[in-house]
Amino acid sequence: MKKLYLIILISAICGSVKAQSTSTGKSATESTKEQRKLKRIKVFKEQEEGENVFQRDFSLGGRLNTDGWSGFVELGYRKSRKVVNYFQFEFSEKKSNREDKRQGYAFTNMGVTSRPYIYGKQNNFYPAKFGVGQRYLLGGKANKNGVEVSAIYYGGVSIGLLKPYYLNVMLGNDQVADIRYDPNNPDAKAFLDPNAINGGGGFGKGWSEVSVIPGLHAKLGMRFDWAHFNEVVSALEVGVNGEFYTKKVPIMVNDYNKQFLFNAYVSLQFGKRWNKR
Repeated sequence: MKKLYLIILISAICGSVKAQSTSTGKSATESTKEQRKLKRIKVFKEQEEGENVFQRDFSLGGRLNTDGWSGFVELGYRKSRKVVNYFQFEFSEKKSNREDKRQGYAFTNMGVTSRPYIYGKQNNFYPAKFGVGQRYLLGGKANKNGVEVSAIYYGGVSIGLLKPYYLNVMLGNDQVADIRYDPNNPDAKAFLDPNAINGGGGFGKGWSEVSVIPGLHAKLGMRFDWAHFNEVVSALEVGVNGEFYTKKVPIMVNDYNKQFLFNAYVSLQFGKRWNKR
């Protein structure tokens, strides 16, 4: 009988130890899963909220200037917690505030066609700009609904492409021709005669006659990034921009053409951020 009690006691102890071991193993597994879950939540919060510390960023954007438009690409490299160095390539078109768009008409085999033109325009001007700048953090966003505010200062070189502007005009003896403005050409008077102008010569005209005017440019501005996730770039930028060229830029015939061009701008850009591997 004593042996029976001993066997029962030993069996009970072994069962208790096994159950405890099973319980302990289950708790360890649950603890590991919980830690992984907390880690994922932490990473998600770092991406969504708090300070942006990503090392690289790339974005595309468009800009409306008081004297035209621009499109650009930007690549940023984080230098420190508050400073990001960035490179930017921009292509834009400059317009005169005296441009007068009018409606012209031409007679063709298909009937009368509408051909708009800009009266008195001599050249199209397309600056291609490359520069280096810095973004200096003024205020980070405290949460996902916050806005990151940075000051920007930037400068570089500009290659201005000057393309002759063509008009389709009526010349003597009922001749029709596409001409550019040339004060040494006897037909130049038709370029400024509204009664002789049929309309614009077309965007494709003049590219074989492009000339280059080099220059420098610089800008100052403020940037506001409202993206919910720090790994996403969604930013609005406002500022002023100045450009100086080696000679006067002849955009209009009857206008005071300048070497120094100044404008205000607002831009939108979108992209992504990542860490260097």
